[in-house]
Amino acid sequence: MKYLFMRQLNKQRLCCLSLVFLILIFLPFASIYQNYTAAHAYDLLNSEEKFLYDVMQTLTEPLVSDPVQLDALKGTTWSARIGGYKISDPLAVVSQSFASWSWNPSFAATALIPLLVSLLAGRIFCGWICPATLLYELNTNFALFLNKLGVPIHRWHFDRRLKYGVLISGTLITMLSGLMILPAIYPPAIVGREIYYAIALDGFSISTIFFVLTMMADTFIARRGFCRYLCPGGALYSLLGRYRLLRIQRKVSVCNDCQRCDSICEFGLEPMSDQFGQECNNCTACIAICPTDSLQFHWTPVDQPYQGPGHQGRQYVAANTDLIATDTRSSCCE
Repeated sequence: MKYLFMRQLNKQRLCCLSLVFLILIFLPFASIYQNYTAAHAYDLLNSEEKFLYDVMQTLTEPLVSDPVQLDALKGTTWSARIGGYKISDPLAVVSQSFASWSWNPSFAATALIPLLVSLLAGRIFCGWICPATLLYELNTNFALFLNKLGVPIHRWHFDRRLKYGVLISGTLITMLSGLMILPAIYPPAIVGREIYYAIALDGFSISTIFFVLTMMADTFIARRGFCRYLCPGGALYSLLGRYRLLRIQRKVSVCNDCQRCDSICEFGLEPMSDQFGQECNNCTACIAICPTDSLQFHWTPVDQPYQGPGHQGRQYVAANTDLIATDTRSSCCE
């Protein structure tokens, strides 16, 4: 039962990502609907506006008695209000603080929950909440499809420390100019903002072009390249999760060295070699694909050192044939 639940976590994660994306689409429509109801001008709406009004009324009536109550959920993953609480991305607090050269304790407190979750589970925001992740993972499947058609797809590798340079340089530019540079190049902030612009304002900003370019780079240059090598938020979450308590670890006694976990990892990590590090976002894709259930969550502040080849793999069996035979005879005698 435990292993079955673990295998289903990746599907639940995809559902979570999809829900976040749908909420980001719903919220600007909800704002438009609120404006219509506040104006009390249903008869003055055109046919498209009336259709939107009727659809939103149908969707929201079971949830709220007054459209004003829809204000309980506002914002994006960059900064949102849920009920009476405001929650912000830690990168939003960093950007705002350095742009204004001031420290606002009340605003900083809005990042407390994401901060604590990151200290506990690392880059879990990247794997479970980030709206750009859903698009990037769909893009990975698109790249595989193109590759099957014969389109050349490169899988180049770069230094992962590049993203820390982006975080530091973006912060320095923010300090010197007073302009918040980081949200302009931060995919989850871009996606949330551009969805709102497209629906509520009938337009896009130049950030949409930037995001499309990151998608193209992911397709033809490096798998999840922006997340691995350039994302400033990913850099911050990696630092926060360096000593996270929730980690995936390999049970070497049942591992068969099939390498499926290594191939499925979007971040290019090597679970089969016990190499997770601070980059792991606990997406559970490796857990879901493991045929022997050798990968599981554990509460520990450090990764295991390399344990050697899996005991069910050919390399280990070939090197320890005599030992395995002895253990088998001993078991039979018992």
